[in-house]
Amino acid sequence: MRVAIADYGAGNLRSLSSALVRAGVEPVITVDPEAIREAPLAMIAGVGHVESAAAGLARHGLDDALRERAAAGRPVAGVCVGMQLLFGPSEEGGEGLGLLHGPVRRVRARRVPHMGWNTLAAPRASALLEGLDGADVYFAHSYAAAPDDEDVVAATVDHDGTLVAAVEAGSLAGVQFHPERSGRAGARVLENLVRWSSGA
Repeated sequence: MRVAIADYGAGNLRSLSSALVRAGVEPVITVDPEAIREAPLAMIAGVGHVESAAAGLARHGLDDALRERAAAGRPVAGVCVGMQLLFGPSEEGGEGLGLLHGPVRRVRARRVPHMGWNTLAAPRASALLEGLDGADVYFAHSYAAAPDDEDVVAATVDHDGTLVAAVEAGSLAGVQFHPERSGRAGARVLENLVRWSSGA
């Protein structure tokens, strides 16, 4: 299966691509909107911040291609900043794709950034996180999505309060943590993601 990773000019593209190969798929890093539209699964990877990432997507028309996919009910998944890009305005600056409702807010905790391992709590059944309730995964972020609709929340973590760690809604999914840096649990997330995208 081919996975098109949107190249917005920064991010953890190579490490995510290598992890997807291990999950048994063929990743393609691309700036071609048609490749984003046509692949069985499109992904937005991410490090950096929403404003520069959104500008990078728009530079090549990848933002419109991702919106068209979502409107057609075709699977789109985001990782870290890529998950934040599924939402609306960010307190860091800039605006996401608006595919899911809610802002991106600065993490309000004693330790920012939220860096290192943390334990997932899954409030509901999730194809993306099947078998991962209670798993430890790796985070590195200072901002997090705050969905208007709690039903899209697939997992949370506790970091001086509750942070949204993953979302899943129809053909949209995202994880705030880095599966490519999360060992066996991260590999399971990517395997689940591939299965999810086949039925999304």
